[in-house]
Amino acid sequence: MPLAHNRLIAGAAFVSLAALLVHAQLAARASPTTPQQAIDLAQHGHCKEAVLLLKRMLPQVTDKALKYDARISVVRCAMALDQEQTAADTLLQLKRDEPDNPEILYLATHYFSELGIRAAQQLQAQAPASYQARRLEAEALESQGKNDEAAAIYRKILEDNPKVPGIHYRLGQIALDRAGPNGSTDEAKADFRSEVDVDPSNASAQFVLGELARRAGDWNEAISRFSQATKLDAGFSEAYLALGMSLAASGQFAQAISPLETYVKIQPEDPAGHYQLAIAYSRTGNKDGATREMQLQAQAAARIKSPADTTEGHPVHP
Repeated sequence: MPLAHNRLIAGAAFVSLAALLVHAQLAARASPTTPQQAIDLAQHGHCKEAVLLLKRMLPQVTDKALKYDARISVVRCAMALDQEQTAADTLLQLKRDEPDNPEILYLATHYFSELGIRAAQQLQAQAPASYQARRLEAEALESQGKNDEAAAIYRKILEDNPKVPGIHYRLGQIALDRAGPNGSTDEAKADFRSEVDVDPSNASAQFVLGELARRAGDWNEAISRFSQATKLDAGFSEAYLALGMSLAASGQFAQAISPLETYVKIQPEDPAGHYQLAIAYSRTGNKDGATREMQLQAQAAARIKSPADTTEGHPVHP
Protein backbone atom coordinates (compact mmCIF):
# COMPACT_ATOMS: atom_id res chain seq x y z
CA MET A 1 0.00 0.00 0.00
CA PRO A 2 1.42 3.43 -0.86
CA LEU A 3 2.86 5.43 2.01
CA ALA A 4 0.71 8.41 1.12
CA HIS A 5 -2.43 6.30 1.41
CA ASN A 6 -1.37 5.03 4.83
CA ARG A 7 -0.82 8.59 5.95
CA LEU A 8 -4.32 9.55 4.77
CA ILE A 9 -5.86 6.67 6.74
CA ALA A 10 -3.88 7.54 9.82
CA GLY A 11 -4.84 11.19 9.47
CA ALA A 12 -8.52 10.35 9.10
CA ALA A 13 -8.38 8.12 12.16
CA PHE A 14 -6.72 10.90 14.14
CA VAL A 15 -9.40 13.40 13.06
CA SER A 16 -12.18 10.94 14.01
CA LEU A 17 -10.59 10.31 17.40
CA ALA A 18 -10.19 14.01 17.99
CA ALA A 19 -13.83 14.60 17.04
CA LEU A 20 -14.96 11.91 19.47
CA LEU A 21 -12.89 13.46 22.25
CA VAL A 22 -14.32 16.93 21.58
CA HIS A 23 -17.87 15.52 21.48
CA ALA A 24 -17.32 13.71 24.77
CA GLN A 25 -15.94 16.88 26.37
CA LEU A 26 -18.92 18.91 25.15
CA ALA A 27 -21.35 16.28 26.33
CA ALA A 28 -19.70 16.15 29.72
CA ARG A 29 -19.77 19.95 29.90
CA ALA A 30 -23.45 20.08 28.83
CA SER A 31 -24.67 17.38 31.25
CA PRO A 32 -25.92 19.14 34.41
CA THR A 33 -24.12 18.11 37.56
CA THR A 34 -25.71 20.60 39.97
CA PRO A 35 -29.32 21.48 40.82
CA GLN A 36 -28.83 24.99 39.46
CA GLN A 37 -27.71 23.63 36.12
CA ALA A 38 -30.77 21.37 36.06
CA ILE A 39 -32.95 24.38 36.87
CA ASP A 40 -31.36 26.28 33.99
CA LEU A 41 -32.10 23.30 31.76
CA ALA A 42 -35.77 23.47 32.77
CA GLN A 43 -35.92 27.20 32.12
CA HIS A 44 -34.68 26.60 28.58
CA GLY A 45 -37.48 24.16 27.85
CA HIS A 46 -35.63 20.87 28.33
CA CYS A 47 -38.28 19.64 30.75
CA LYS A 48 -38.01 15.90 30.25
CA GLU A 49 -34.34 15.84 31.15
CA ALA A 50 -34.70 18.47 33.88
CA VAL A 51 -37.47 16.67 35.77
CA LEU A 52 -35.49 13.43 35.91
CA LEU A 53 -32.38 15.22 37.12
CA LEU A 54 -34.15 17.40 39.68
CA LYS A 55 -36.10 14.53 41.17
CA ARG A 56 -32.82 12.69 41.66
CA MET A 57 -30.98 15.73 43.05
CA LEU A 58 -33.66 17.22 45.32
CA PRO A 59 -33.16 14.90 48.33
CA GLN A 60 -29.55 16.14 48.59
CA VAL A 61 -30.38 19.87 48.32
CA THR A 62 -30.12 21.66 51.68
CA ASP A 63 -30.19 25.29 50.59
CA LYS A 64 -33.77 26.51 51.13
CA ALA A 65 -33.86 28.97 48.22
CA LEU A 66 -32.32 26.48 45.81
CA LYS A 67 -34.74 23.74 46.87
CA TYR A 68 -37.64 26.14 46.34
CA ASP A 69 -36.46 27.02 42.81
CA ALA A 70 -35.89 23.36 42.01
CA ARG A 71 -39.37 22.36 43.14
CA ILE A 72 -40.98 25.21 41.23
CA SER A 73 -39.13 24.03 38.13
CA VAL A 74 -40.32 20.47 38.71
CA VAL A 75 -43.93 21.64 39.03
CA ARG A 76 -43.85 23.72 35.86
CA CYS A 77 -42.11 21.04 33.83
CA ALA A 78 -44.32 18.26 35.17
CA MET A 79 -47.39 20.28 34.20
CA ALA A 80 -46.00 20.78 30.71
CA LEU A 81 -45.29 17.05 30.41
CA ASP A 82 -48.71 16.01 31.79
CA GLN A 83 -47.01 14.29 34.72
CA GLU A 84 -49.94 14.95 37.04
CA GLN A 85 -48.75 12.93 40.03
CA THR A 86 -45.31 14.53 40.07
CA ALA A 87 -46.75 18.04 39.81
CA ALA A 88 -49.35 17.40 42.53
CA ASP A 89 -46.91 15.77 44.94
CA THR A 90 -44.35 18.56 44.52
CA LEU A 91 -47.00 21.27 44.95
CA LEU A 92 -48.22 19.67 48.15
CA GLN A 93 -44.65 19.59 49.46
CA LEU A 94 -44.26 23.28 48.62
CA LYS A 95 -47.57 24.17 50.31
CA ARG A 96 -46.59 22.19 53.39
CA ASP A 97 -43.28 24.04 53.71
CA GLU A 98 -44.59 27.51 52.73
CA PRO A 99 -48.38 27.54 53.16
CA ASP A 100 -48.74 31.32 52.67
CA ASN A 101 -46.38 31.81 49.72
CA PRO A 102 -48.35 33.69 47.00
CA GLU A 103 -46.45 32.08 44.12
CA ILE A 104 -47.14 28.60 45.44
CA LEU A 105 -50.81 29.42 45.99
CA TYR A 106 -51.00 30.80 42.46
CA LEU A 107 -49.40 27.68 41.00
CA ALA A 108 -51.69 25.44 43.04
CA THR A 109 -54.76 27.36 41.85
CA HIS A 110 -53.62 27.22 38.24
CA TYR A 111 -52.59 23.57 38.30
CA PHE A 112 -55.54 22.11 40.15
CA SER A 113 -57.95 24.17 38.03
CA GLU A 114 -56.27 22.81 34.92
CA LEU A 115 -56.40 19.31 36.35
CA GLY A 116 -60.13 19.73 36.99
CA ILE A 117 -60.71 20.94 33.44
CA ARG A 118 -58.82 17.97 32.03
CA ALA A 119 -60.78 15.54 34.20
CA ALA A 120 -64.06 17.13 33.11
CA GLN A 121 -63.08 16.88 29.47
CA GLN A 122 -62.11 13.25 29.93
CA LEU A 123 -65.41 12.53 31.67
CA GLN A 124 -67.39 14.11 28.84
CA ALA A 125 -65.37 12.24 26.23
CA GLN A 126 -65.43 8.84 27.92
CA ALA A 127 -68.88 8.78 29.55
CA PRO A 128 -71.05 11.64 28.25
CA ALA A 129 -74.32 9.86 29.18
CA SER A 130 -73.28 9.04 32.73
CA TYR A 131 -75.05 10.75 35.62
CA GLN A 132 -71.67 12.09 36.73
CA ALA A 133 -71.23 13.94 33.44
CA ARG A 134 -74.77 15.28 33.59
CA ARG A 135 -74.28 16.31 37.21
CA LEU A 136 -71.16 18.22 36.26
CA GLU A 137 -73.14 20.00 33.56
CA ALA A 138 -75.88 20.87 36.05
CA GLU A 139 -73.37 22.21 38.57
CA ALA A 140 -71.86 24.41 35.87
CA LEU A 141 -75.30 25.78 35.01
CA GLU A 142 -76.03 26.37 38.68
CA SER A 143 -72.81 28.32 39.10
CA GLN A 144 -73.95 30.55 36.22
CA GLY A 145 -77.26 31.24 37.93
CA LYS A 146 -79.24 29.05 35.52
CA ASN A 147 -81.02 27.25 38.32
CA ASP A 148 -84.07 26.10 36.37
CA GLU A 149 -81.93 24.41 33.72
CA ALA A 150 -79.76 22.84 36.40
CA ALA A 151 -82.80 21.62 38.34
CA ALA A 152 -84.20 19.95 35.22
CA ILE A 153 -80.98 17.96 34.81
CA TYR A 154 -80.88 17.06 38.51
CA ARG A 155 -84.47 15.75 38.33
CA LYS A 156 -83.67 13.70 35.24
CA ILE A 157 -80.71 12.18 37.08
CA LEU A 158 -83.02 11.19 39.93
CA GLU A 159 -85.49 9.64 37.50
CA ASP A 160 -82.77 7.36 36.22
CA ASN A 161 -80.79 6.98 39.46
CA PRO A 162 -83.02 7.77 42.47
CA LYS A 163 -80.41 6.79 45.04
CA VAL A 164 -77.60 9.08 43.88
CA PRO A 165 -76.41 11.06 46.93
CA GLY A 166 -76.13 14.83 46.79
CA ILE A 167 -78.75 15.48 44.09
CA HIS A 168 -81.68 16.19 46.41
CA TYR A 169 -79.34 18.45 48.37
CA ARG A 170 -78.60 20.52 45.26
CA LEU A 171 -82.33 20.72 44.46
CA GLY A 172 -82.96 21.83 48.03
CA GLN A 173 -80.44 24.65 47.69
CA ILE A 174 -82.05 25.76 44.42
CA ALA A 175 -85.48 25.70 46.09
CA LEU A 176 -84.16 27.85 48.95
CA ASP A 177 -82.72 30.32 46.50
CA ARG A 178 -86.02 30.46 44.63
CA ALA A 179 -87.99 30.98 47.87
CA GLY A 180 -85.90 33.96 48.94
CA PRO A 181 -86.12 35.42 52.45
CA ASN A 182 -89.92 35.40 52.67
CA GLY A 183 -91.09 32.53 50.45
CA SER A 184 -92.20 29.06 51.42
CA THR A 185 -89.44 26.59 52.23
CA ASP A 186 -91.66 23.51 52.02
CA GLU A 187 -90.16 22.35 48.71
CA ALA A 188 -86.63 22.82 50.03
CA LYS A 189 -87.44 20.89 53.23
CA ALA A 190 -88.82 18.02 51.19
CA ASP A 191 -85.63 17.79 49.16
CA PHE A 192 -83.35 17.99 52.17
CA ARG A 193 -85.36 15.29 53.91
CA SER A 194 -85.15 13.14 50.79
CA GLU A 195 -81.39 13.70 50.81
CA VAL A 196 -81.18 12.43 54.37
CA ASP A 197 -83.20 9.38 53.35
CA VAL A 198 -80.82 8.69 50.46
CA ASP A 199 -77.65 9.58 52.37
CA PRO A 200 -78.05 9.49 56.17
CA SER A 201 -74.43 10.61 56.54
CA ASN A 202 -75.04 14.02 54.91
CA ALA A 203 -74.32 16.40 57.79
CA SER A 204 -74.98 19.45 55.62
CA ALA A 205 -78.55 18.38 54.88
CA GLN A 206 -79.15 17.85 58.59
CA PHE A 207 -77.72 21.27 59.33
CA VAL A 208 -79.93 23.06 56.79
CA LEU A 209 -83.02 21.28 58.14
CA GLY A 210 -81.97 22.35 61.62
CA GLU A 211 -81.48 25.95 60.50
CA LEU A 212 -84.91 26.03 58.87
CA ALA A 213 -86.44 24.66 62.05
CA ARG A 214 -84.53 27.19 64.17
CA ARG A 215 -85.83 30.08 62.08
CA ALA A 216 -89.34 28.72 62.52
CA GLY A 217 -88.89 28.46 66.30
CA ASP A 218 -89.19 24.67 66.26
CA TRP A 219 -86.51 24.08 68.88
CA ASN A 220 -87.00 20.34 69.25
CA GLU A 221 -86.52 19.78 65.52
CA ALA A 222 -83.59 22.21 65.40
CA ILE A 223 -81.83 20.58 68.35
CA SER A 224 -82.32 17.11 66.91
CA ARG A 225 -80.97 18.09 63.46
CA PHE A 226 -77.98 20.08 64.75
CA SER A 227 -77.10 17.33 67.22
CA GLN A 228 -77.16 14.78 64.42
CA ALA A 229 -74.94 17.02 62.26
CA THR A 230 -72.28 17.19 65.01
CA LYS A 231 -72.36 13.39 65.38
CA LEU A 232 -71.94 12.92 61.64
CA ASP A 233 -69.10 15.44 61.36
CA ALA A 234 -67.10 16.19 64.51
CA GLY A 235 -65.41 19.15 62.80
CA PHE A 236 -68.65 20.86 61.75
CA SER A 237 -68.13 23.97 63.87
CA GLU A 238 -71.25 25.87 62.77
CA ALA A 239 -73.44 22.98 63.88
CA TYR A 240 -72.05 23.21 67.43
CA LEU A 241 -72.80 26.92 67.59
CA ALA A 242 -76.30 26.49 66.18
CA LEU A 243 -76.97 23.59 68.57
CA GLY A 244 -75.84 25.63 71.56
CA MET A 245 -77.94 28.61 70.50
CA SER A 246 -81.02 26.43 69.97
CA LEU A 247 -80.62 24.79 73.37
CA ALA A 248 -80.23 28.20 75.00
CA ALA A 249 -83.22 29.60 73.13
CA SER A 250 -85.33 26.72 74.45
CA GLY A 251 -84.17 27.47 78.00
CA GLN A 252 -81.72 24.56 78.23
CA PHE A 253 -78.71 26.65 79.20
CA ALA A 254 -76.85 23.89 81.03
CA GLN A 255 -77.09 21.61 78.00
CA ALA A 256 -75.98 24.47 75.73
CA ILE A 257 -72.59 24.80 77.43
CA SER A 258 -70.92 21.70 75.99
CA PRO A 259 -71.55 22.41 72.26
CA LEU A 260 -70.68 26.08 72.77
CA GLU A 261 -67.41 25.18 74.51
CA THR A 262 -66.62 22.89 71.58
CA TYR A 263 -67.34 25.70 69.15
CA VAL A 264 -65.02 28.23 70.81
CA LYS A 265 -62.25 25.64 70.82
CA ILE A 266 -62.67 25.13 67.08
CA GLN A 267 -63.32 28.81 66.25
CA PRO A 268 -61.65 30.87 69.01
CA GLU A 269 -61.60 34.01 66.84
CA ASP A 270 -65.38 34.18 66.38
CA PRO A 271 -66.98 36.62 68.86
CA ALA A 272 -70.39 34.91 68.48
CA GLY A 273 -69.25 31.75 70.22
CA HIS A 274 -67.78 33.59 73.20
CA TYR A 275 -70.90 35.74 73.50
CA GLN A 276 -73.28 32.79 73.44
CA LEU A 277 -71.11 30.84 75.88
CA ALA A 278 -70.98 33.84 78.22
CA ILE A 279 -74.79 33.91 78.29
CA ALA A 280 -74.97 30.18 79.02
CA TYR A 281 -72.42 30.50 81.83
CA SER A 282 -74.25 33.48 83.27
CA ARG A 283 -77.62 31.74 83.26
CA THR A 284 -76.14 28.69 85.02
CA GLY A 285 -74.39 30.70 87.74
CA ASN A 286 -70.82 30.59 86.40
CA LYS A 287 -70.08 34.31 86.78
CA ASP A 288 -66.30 33.97 86.36
CA GLY A 289 -66.75 31.99 83.17
CA ALA A 290 -69.23 34.54 81.87
CA THR A 291 -66.85 37.41 82.58
CA ARG A 292 -63.96 35.63 80.89
CA GLU A 293 -65.99 34.84 77.79
CA MET A 294 -67.26 38.41 77.52
CA GLN A 295 -63.66 39.62 77.61
CA LEU A 296 -62.72 37.13 74.90
CA GLN A 297 -65.75 38.22 72.88
CA ALA A 298 -64.67 41.86 73.09
CA GLN A 299 -61.10 41.00 72.09
CA ALA A 300 -62.23 38.90 69.13
CA ALA A 301 -64.69 41.58 68.02
CA ALA A 302 -61.96 44.21 68.19
CA ARG A 303 -59.67 42.09 66.03
CA ILE A 304 -62.19 41.70 63.26
CA LYS A 305 -63.95 45.04 63.92
CA SER A 306 -67.33 43.42 63.49
CA PRO A 307 -70.15 42.75 65.97
CA ALA A 308 -71.30 39.17 66.36
CA ASP A 309 -74.72 38.00 67.48
CA THR A 310 -76.12 35.06 65.51
CA THR A 311 -75.10 32.32 63.10
CA GLU A 312 -76.27 34.38 60.13
CA GLY A 313 -73.45 34.61 57.65
CA HIS A 314 -71.79 31.36 58.66
CA PRO A 315 -71.11 29.16 55.63
CA VAL A 316 -72.94 25.88 55.31
CA HIS A 317 -70.51 23.04 55.81
CA PRO A 318 -69.60 21.47 52.46
